[in-house]
Amino acid sequence: MAISHFALLIPGNYGFDAPRQGLEETLSLFTLAEELGFDSAWVRQRHLERGVSSAATFLAAATQRTSRIGLGTGVIPLGYETPLRLAEDLATVDVLSGGRLNVGVSAGGAAFADLLGPLLPLRAPGAKHETAALLAQALRSEPLADQALSGNAAGAQVPRVLPHAAGLTERLWYGAGSTASATWAAQNGWHLLTGNVITAEGSEDFLTTQRQLIESHRRDWAGPGGPRLGLGRVILLTDSATPEQAARYRAYRDARLARTRAPNGPGRVMFLPDLVGHSEEILAALARDPVLPLSNHLRFELPYEFEAADYRQILRDAVKLFAPLR
Repeated sequence: MAISHFALLIPGNYGFDAPRQGLEETLSLFTLAEELGFDSAWVRQRHLERGVSSAATFLAAATQRTSRIGLGTGVIPLGYETPLRLAEDLATVDVLSGGRLNVGVSAGGAAFADLLGPLLPLRAPGAKHETAALLAQALRSEPLADQALSGNAAGAQVPRVLPHAAGLTERLWYGAGSTASATWAAQNGWHLLTGNVITAEGSEDFLTTQRQLIESHRRDWAGPGGPRLGLGRVILLTDSATPEQAARYRAYRDARLARTRAPNGPGRVMFLPDLVGHSEEILAALARDPVLPLSNHLRFELPYEFEAADYRQILRDAVKLFAPLR
C-alpha cells in the first residue's frame, strides 16, 4: 500500500429542530480535517432526510472556513438536478475555493420520484447518463452563440454558462456501482468513486466484483491524463474512544453484518462489512484488502447518525494511519 491521498466522507446529520447546529458541526469537521492533514473532505447529498440536501450550497460555506483541503460532493444524485443550474452552482463553489472542488455524482433516477412528482426535472426514458454528459458540457463554459447577444443587464455578451471554473472538468468523479456505469464514466473522462456498496455482477464476492469494476474503468479510459480511483471504506477507530463509544461502534457494525452475506433485493446490491477497532487492527485489515493496492486515494466514510463528538474522535484517531499507510 502507498496511500498519497487521505479523504473523508461526512454525512452532515442534523436534528429536525436544530438544522443550524448540525450544519455548523459538520462545517467544523471540515476545518478539523484540514488541521489534521486530510487531503480532501467530501459531503454526502441526501434528499427528504435530515442531512445536507444541497452539497454545493454547503460547500460554498466550507470554502470560507478552509484554505487548503480539497472539497468534494460524494455524491450528487443527478435525478434531482438540472444541468444548467447545477453547473452554475458548482462552478461558483470552485471559484470561491480557488480550484479545490471535486464533483462527485451518481446518475440513477430520483429515489423519491413517486413522492415529488412535478417538483422534479422532466427526464426522458433511458436518459440515465445524459444529465451527467450535459453537466460536463455546461461546466466547460463553451460559447452558446458565435456572437454577442443583447438581453441581459450587463449589455451584449457572448452567452455561456458562467462563471468559468478552469480545470473543474478534470475533477469530475462518477459514483459507479455497476460495470456499465464504470465504462460510461471511463469513456467520458470521469474518474471513479467506489466504496462499500456495489451491484453483484457475475460474482457474489464483493471484492472480486469491485476489482473487476475498477479494471473495466481503467481499460476503457478515454479522458485526458490517466484515470483516478477514489476508494472508500467505512472505518471506525477506537484508539481514544470511551468504552461506551467503542461498544456503540461494534454494535453498529454487527447490526449491518447480515446485509453483507449475500446480494440484497431485486437490484442485487452488495455491501462490504465495516471496519471497527484499534488502529493496529485496522491496519492489519487494510493490509488484507486486495482492492486497496489499486488506489492511492483512501476515503474514510463516516456513518450516518453518529454524534459530532464521535466523528471528531474518529478523525483524530485516523491520523495514526497516515504514516503507516504512506
